[in-house]
Amino acid sequence: MTGANYLLENEADSRTKILIDCGLFQGSKICEEKNRAPFPYDPQSIAALLVTHSHIDHIGRIPKLVRDGFKGIIYSTPPTKELAKLMLVDSLGVLEKEARRENLEIFYEEKDVEQAMSQWQTVDYHQEFKVDDFKINFKDAGHILGSAMIEITYGSRTSVGKSDFRKIVFTGDLGNPPSPLLRPTEEINNADFLIIESTYADKVHEDKNERKIKLERAIEDAIKTGGVLMMPAFSLERTQEILFELNDLAENGRISRVPIFLDSPLAIMATEVYKKYESYFNKETKHIISSGDEIFKFPGLKMTKTTEESKSINDVSGPKVIIAGSGMSNGGRIIHHELRYLSDPKSILLLVGYQSFGSLGRILQDGAKSVTILGDKINVRAKIETIRGYSAHPDQEGLMEFVRKSTETLKQIFVVQGEPSSALFFVQRVRDYLGINATAPQYGETIQLA
Repeated sequence: MTGANYLLENEADSRTKILIDCGLFQGSKICEEKNRAPFPYDPQSIAALLVTHSHIDHIGRIPKLVRDGFKGIIYSTPPTKELAKLMLVDSLGVLEKEARRENLEIFYEEKDVEQAMSQWQTVDYHQEFKVDDFKINFKDAGHILGSAMIEITYGSRTSVGKSDFRKIVFTGDLGNPPSPLLRPTEEINNADFLIIESTYADKVHEDKNERKIKLERAIEDAIKTGGVLMMPAFSLERTQEILFELNDLAENGRISRVPIFLDSPLAIMATEVYKKYESYFNKETKHIISSGDEIFKFPGLKMTKTTEESKSINDVSGPKVIIAGSGMSNGGRIIHHELRYLSDPKSILLLVGYQSFGSLGRILQDGAKSVTILGDKINVRAKIETIRGYSAHPDQEGLMEFVRKSTETLKQIFVVQGEPSSALFFVQRVRDYLGINATAPQYGETIQLA
């Protein structure tokens, strides 16, 4: 599912090679063998790298790409570049810890992040640019701040005036509108080939209105028992959406005053970037901001950036709410809170994001009665709950509706970035309901686009 990295080559003319995304494979460890392995192409031969968005499974190997010889230009929207630097520096910290623990060499250093940033240029939505024979356009994916679908047009006109231009679209990760903060995913039309994500392609999300009610109830339950509500949350988008909704619940008196800790330096810094790019928000959120409401600030919220501030959370008795990374409990500060409170039957672990197979979050979501955290075996007595309505990915109906708008022109669809069962389910659904040729490519597969 993770480690997004696609190579597009124009063999007909100049053999130009461009990459779309260069992400980490994510599982139980950041130092997984696939992340450390050489790229299946020569990084020096790549003219440009196009980045859809700043999640680590789409950007995490960019410094390694640079270290291994990539000298081309990296393109993304402005927010993606700013958020990517935060994410890559944070990822490096985790990488260094795991490398020491496993006695392995790290596969990039901070100087490689800085070099990548020096090769990085920003292009906003709908500002067409060219990389040799490829014409490129970013469209708003609505997934996280600055996320983009990438439209690539290539081809030439024949001597008799006929056009053999083709348009290929890489969706990256799509949004799940309506989003509390962002504009909805833009429509795609006139595409010949579509490479589409399939994270939740075999599932149907719960109603959006239900998610805030479930969040409210979880907080109320923690207050009643005097326990701790732990929320592993991704630092980008998920945390900002939750803060936005907690702001609404707190200011409208729907939850009692309770200490709420945002215990993630990365999420705190990312939230500052969100404040900087308010122009990317939807109309409703812009209106709230223009009315004077600080959407990421409300009574009871405390942001704990330093290690000392984080440790001081332990001194605050319950009830309390702790929002911390990582979103799949693979690392970060959340695992320290889980180590402390998972054995407490008064406490709640509320999962609000996708939990990848093999991650601690997925193991807990699947009902494990005991887990090992930082070498300690913990009996799980806390309640484990899941809210699926906060997903920043579309479900099967959202994906189908997205594809339907291009049925007149699509020649082939490639379903990627999902667990095999999810990808294959969507392949069959597209074939059966839309009559479009769809496949789920295997890792390392090469396909010629006619």
